[in-house]
Amino acid sequence: MLRILFPASFTLWFLVVSFASAEPPIRPGDRIAIIGNTFADQLRIHGYLETMLLQHTRDNPVSIRNLGWGGDMLSARDRPTGFPTEESTLTDHQTDVIIACFGMGESFNGEQGVERFKNHLKALIDSHIGKQYNGHSAVRLILVSPIACEDLGKRTPDRARQNRELQTYTHAMREVATDANVPFVDLFEASRYLMDEPAGPNLTHNGIHLNPYGYWAISHTFFDQLTADDRVPHQPNWLMRIDAATKSAEAQGVEVTELETDGAELGFQVSETSAPRLRPPTDQPLPPQLEFIRDTLVVENLPRGTYRLTVDDHPVATASAQAWSQGVAIDSSPAHETAQTYRAVVNDKNLQFTYSWKALNQVHIVGERRASPSGKSLPQEVIQFNQLAIELDRQLSRGMELKTRSWRLSRISKPN
Repeated sequence: MLRILFPASFTLWFLVVSFASAEPPIRPGDRIAIIGNTFADQLRIHGYLETMLLQHTRDNPVSIRNLGWGGDMLSARDRPTGFPTEESTLTDHQTDVIIACFGMGESFNGEQGVERFKNHLKALIDSHIGKQYNGHSAVRLILVSPIACEDLGKRTPDRARQNRELQTYTHAMREVATDANVPFVDLFEASRYLMDEPAGPNLTHNGIHLNPYGYWAISHTFFDQLTADDRVPHQPNWLMRIDAATKSAEAQGVEVTELETDGAELGFQVSETSAPRLRPPTDQPLPPQLEFIRDTLVVENLPRGTYRLTVDDHPVATASAQAWSQGVAIDSSPAHETAQTYRAVVNDKNLQFTYSWKALNQVHIVGERRASPSGKSLPQEVIQFNQLAIELDRQLSRGMELKTRSWRLSRISKPN
């Protein structure tokens, strides 16, 4: 059950943006490269952030290549023999903006490593300043902090110390970003805020590596900070508020029309003017901040009883009249299933690119199998994998189809 009205403080965690600019860090049409550590690498297999960015830039979609590598640090980004240079990959993608995610691995060096970390960050920025990977304008950089360490009891005995050090490294990254006039995304404070909430599932496997729910949750604040723009409001979640007694409706993210009711049933048309939110990968109750952003239907003044919602005759949710009056999250409509399919294409595109960029068996490249039939065929296979990624990019650029659908709330049982 979801209550729609929350104190403003419940949404503050989305507003941790440490730069003041009318221009958002990510703009429509940007060709983006993500570099960094395990956090960056794992973004590509969950697809929440990329799907949200594609939905946000529907009319002029972004294109993303994830170059993250598990365990990467600024001073340790080793690659196999013969691996393509980062500059060549950035140029091949005609990169407009680089999102750099570092700081977690470096934080294990403690406070004595902070100045070295800052110097390495400055060197990273300097290495890209003025480079025109897209062929016509200087690449832009965005620095992204590490997340906090989650309290998992005996599994994270040094959490307090680790968070002090992570906070120190986050502040150091903010200083470097401010001095270089580079946008900075603070995921440390946002994640710690969520981790300290008593409600909701754990966000991580081991305190510092996000699980699927963690990537879903953190992607929302990541997205908000990447698209922060004083001139243009964020894409709203779907929020429909219907009064069954007066047959009136108001909505955001969709349009509600043709409202009809006979007491036991309530029917209406919903025209999708924006893409739906991706549903959380958990059935557990969520913390209030995250319940608040889910697509929601509120129906007031229903006669007592239990009601089932169907969309184009597909069952979506069942709840009591009281629960509907307080708001029920709508995550399983046909539109939401389409959004999940769209995210699956995002993940497939990332997989095909990874096959083209990071061959999984180096023995076929520089080892004893390079002269084998499979080794000889690898160069052509790499080209084909890249073509598959490009074709899936084109498919994604067409966006999700938005439709008008028939919604119906039917009473299935009366109170005793």
